Order: sequence, then C-alpha cells, then structure tokens
Amino acid sequence: MRLSAESTDAGKRLDHLLHERLPEFSRSRIQQWIGAGRALVNGLAVRSSYSVRAGDSIEVEPAAAPPLHASPEDIPLAVLYEDEDLVAIDKPAGMVVHAGSGVHEGTLVNALLHRFAALSGVAGALRPGIVHRLDRFTSGVLLVAKNDDAHRNLAAQFSGRQVEKIYLALVHGSVAGASGRIERPIARDPVHRTRMTAGLAQGRAAWSEYRVLRRFAGFTLLEVKIGTGRTHQIRVHLASIGHPVAGDKLYGAPRTVPGTEPLGRYFLHAHTIRFRKPSSGEEIQIASPLPPELERWMATLAPLESGQE
Repeated sequence: MRLSAESTDAGKRLDHLLHERLPEFSRSRIQQWIGAGRALVNGLAVRSSYSVRAGDSIEVEPAAAPPLHASPEDIPLAVLYEDEDLVAIDKPAGMVVHAGSGVHEGTLVNALLHRFAALSGVAGALRPGIVHRLDRFTSGVLLVAKNDDAHRNLAAQFSGRQVEKIYLALVHGSVAGASGRIERPIARDPVHRTRMTAGLAQGRAAWSEYRVLRRFAGFTLLEVKIGTGRTHQIRVHLASIGHPVAGDKLYGAPRTVPGTEPLGRYFLHAHTIRFRKPSSGEEIQIASPLPPELERWMATLAPLESGQE
C-alpha cells in the first residue's frame, strides 16, 4: 500500500496515522509491521512514534497476524461449581477470557488448560470450553463446558434465551423510578471503533431490565437482567440513558470521583446465572459474591435514605 501524508497529518505519530487510514487493522498489529520494517517512510524504516511530516511517502506491506496458540499456564482460578458437564468460574476483573489481538498469555483459557484435563472443543482450539464471555474488566460467574455435548446444550440455552443472567452495576447519577427496561439496538460505533452504540436506528436487537437496589449521593446500585448478550450491552444501555457504569471511562464515566480512590476497573459484576444442567435438565443457579474491592469502594459512598433524592 502507498499512502501520502497530507498537511492535516503533520505531527501525528506514524502508528496513529496508519490506524486512522487502515482502521480494519489493530494498532498493535500496525506497530508490529513498523517494528518489522513493513512500514517505510520515504523508503526508510522508522519507529512507531515517528512524527509524520506533510508530503511524507509511506509504504506499507501488511502481514498476516501470527497464529495464536493457547497453552496451559499455572494461574489461580476460583471455582464456584463443578460437575461432569461444566465448571463455573468466578472470573476476576482484568482477566481476558481468551487470546485475541495483542493478548496471548494470562487468559482464562490458559488457566483452564492447566487446571482441567478435558474441555469441549466446539469453539475451537483457541477457546476450549468457552460458551459465553465477560468483558475484561467485568468480574463474576462464567460457565465453561467440559465436553462437546454439554457445550452444544448450553449454547442452545443461551441462543434460545433460556439462561437468566443477573448483574450488579453501580452507575453515576440518580436513576429515576424503582425499575425500568431499555430496549435499543446495539451496533459498532462508526466513528470510535472500540465502542458500541445504542444511538443508531440499525443494530442487533437488545434489551436490559434494571431494578434499583440502593441509592447513594451521586450513584445508584442496580440489579440488571439481560435477555440478550450483545457486546458491552449493559455498559452501552446504561450510558444511553445518562447513567454510565462507575469507572467505565469508555462510555462516559468521569476519570475521578472526588473523595474516592481510583476504582481501577468498572463497577459491573456478573452476580448470578440460572440454567439447566445439560445431562439431566435440572435447574441450577450459581452466584458470585460482589468482589471485595467493589464492596470497599461502595462503602466510601454516602448512602441516601428514602426520600433524600
């Protein structure tokens, strides 16, 4: 590919400019190309931080991403439930579920491969046992299938909306009323590609129901039930009604809250999940307690009594 830097590009980092021009590739992939000499400026190899000048001639030779390989890693896992069909993990915030762009180690899959002798292969070699996912900084209960039959059964329950998933979310502001329902389609943000949006007419159908549990000065603790599992669904839906999840800067939460320590994650936790055991049909409900760091952070907030809103 041959690109020419315009006057409006002057001063931009090379990797930033290439990511703007080639949004279908991740910034980490582009940085790998630059480091390997696959992106030349005026015929010369430069660093990712090179400051582009107007008129620069840029040649890019894309390369395929290196094949990802999931390997066992001795990483502690908290198991909430286990039987012959599945295991329920209490995923901590910050752990990625499986390898992806720029992440190859320290994932839940790496830990699962070390801990369990057999996992289902329905989702492929990079995602053994993975039936559903949680965002990196969302904590809570996550189901993993041990065999292919269990995986297919659980996947059918998820796609048939027979699995009940309930989350706890602390949001900014005072949510009106005691409960509500958000039914807005979710699509990839056409401008900010790392975000999703509920502000477009098109997108994948999604609904979320919420119930107020507690109120604080400047915050509301919600119980949220989702009937669909879209990317960033709860975060997008709550932000769309003016109540972003605490700590979720991507969707509008402030970077700092006066009188509190930085949260370091967003306040969203997969609290309970209800489904049917694949081999017997028995109804099972599994709960994950609110993590200590979220309990401690919430304890610093001033509670509101009824009528104080």
